Parts: sequence; structure tokens; C-alpha cells
Amino acid sequence: MKTIGIDIGGANTKIASADGEIIELHYVPLWKDTRLPEALEEIAEKHNPDRVSVVMTGELADCFEDKIAGIKFIIESVEQAFNCDIRYIDSNGHFYDDSGDLRKLAAANWAASANLIGSEIGDCIFVDMGSTTSDIIPIKAGKHTAGLSDFLRLVRSELVYAGVLRTNLAYLADSLEMAVGKCRVSSELFATTADVYLLLGDISEEIYTCETADGAGKSKTDAMRRIARVVCADLTEISPDEIYRIAEQIREKQVTLLSEAIAQVAEKNKLSTIVSAGLGEFLIRAAAKRLGFECISVAQRWGEEISKVFPAYAAARMFEADASTPQDKKER
Repeated sequence: MKTIGIDIGGANTKIASADGEIIELHYVPLWKDTRLPEALEEIAEKHNPDRVSVVMTGELADCFEDKIAGIKFIIESVEQAFNCDIRYIDSNGHFYDDSGDLRKLAAANWAASANLIGSEIGDCIFVDMGSTTSDIIPIKAGKHTAGLSDFLRLVRSELVYAGVLRTNLAYLADSLEMAVGKCRVSSELFATTADVYLLLGDISEEIYTCETADGAGKSKTDAMRRIARVVCADLTEISPDEIYRIAEQIREKQVTLLSEAIAQVAEKNKLSTIVSAGLGEFLIRAAAKRLGFECISVAQRWGEEISKVFPAYAAARMFEADASTPQDKKER
């Protein structure tokens, strides 16, 4: 029996099998087109799973009138693509009951991850930084204690809307130190964090899966050109050294932002161990070191590729575990 988990986000759709043999990331920007049904059909045809476990965050994409419309579109796309046993995981970390509130399915990918981390590692703060956002999930006694919506998690510092690839640099810095003095930044989408981490060598061009801000290439020279525009300059006005300095400042500001949020969650929940996952494990480790917290790496425990698609992997593991549990034990 082949079980796969699918994590359908606004920008990326990730899949993983319960045995970790299948790991894929598909760039499917929901706000730009409606290719999700076709992408899922291709996945179904390629892998022909017996069971599919689904988590989602893509319902927030602004192509939908509201979250319910997004959830319904995603469910319809999944149901049309797969002819097998399908389950959806809600923000409580439970399999969704058709009689329940659909809104519980919104932004619930982290809940699947928290289930697996809670059962295998225990009390900790699970931090998963992807291309767009960073989840900061407190786990105690095997269960998460996080807010049950993105809105509530933003209020509680359990969600930081900044990631490794798609974050506008203007979100992270309102000014930068330059050779001539402090410089305010442009609020245009001239460059993203992918440019910074490509330039600094933290990610490769292969990891740079999203579109570039200007639609141009993904070389380091292209990245430098985009970063220069953040201070309304070009490569004739500021030196490569200054552009690297901008990148280093952005990295520092993102680590600071992440550290502050983790510290708030840690203090509230009396936790001091971090479990890191996602594309941004390198930034999470830096934040943990700054805070003096132990950091357990999902990449080291389960593998680097699984770390990048951890919610999908956790969803698949959750379905497989449930399918192998005798009915009488479920009822107790």
C-alpha cells in the first residue's frame, strides 16, 4: 500500500511518501493560474497511490474570495485527481470529519508536523522555515498548543511571515548601513530573500525555485543587480562589496526577527529546545545559537530532502499509522 502526503501551499505543492522514497516539490503559484488540478492529476498518474493525506495553506491565496472558497477549490482538485482513499488533516492535528467546520483545514500543514515531532521527540518548539513563512509551534506532552488559525498565530508570534525565498527585502529592513551612511530602502518588490541567500552561498540555484522579482536570471550577478535596486542603485553606483554587505545585513535582520519570535514563544511555554525543519534550517540554527537553545535538526534525523517537505511527509506518516492501528484501539 503506497501512502503519500501532499502539502498544497499558495506557491508550492510538496509531496512525500510515508517511506520517504518519494519526495517532490512542484512550483504551482495558485494566485497566478489554476494549474493545480492538472499538477495533481500528473502526480496521481505518476505515483498511483493507494492513500493520500492532504494538508493545505494555499487557501489564503488572493485569487480566492475567502478561505472557504480556497479550501473548496483545493478539495475539488484533489478529489478529481485521485481515485483512492483521501483524508485531510485539520489544525487540531486530526483527520477531518465531513460534518466539521471546513475552516479547520485552513493553514494546517504545521499540525501534521507537530504530531510527528511530538510523538518522536517530545516537548520542544518546532520551527519550520520554508520559502515564504516560518512556523514556530510549541509542543508539550506530545500535542501542539499553538493558535488554530494563521491570524491567531501571527498575534502569538507562532507565525512569522518571512521565508528563505519569496520574502520582499523591504519587509525585513526599512534602512541599511551603506558606505555613505544610513540609507532608507525602496518598498518596491525589487529583490527577495532568495537573492540574498544565493549571493551568500546559503542556497543553490536549484533551490531558487520561485520566480525572480524582475523575471530575469538566477545567477549571482542577477541577484546582485536586484539587491542594488533595493537602495535605488545599480551595479555602476555601488560596489560588489557593498551589495554583499546589504545581503549580510538582511540575513542578520531575518535571524533577529526569528529569534525574537522564538524567544516570545519559548518564554510563554517554558520551552528551550528547538526542532528545526525546512529550507531555512541554517537560519533556525543561527537563531537557536543566539538564544542559547538546543537545536535538533530534522535534516539530520530524517534527511535533508525530507526536511524540505516535512509537512507532506508527516501527513503521509500520520495516515499510514492510522491505517495500521486496529479499530478496537482507535475506539478506546
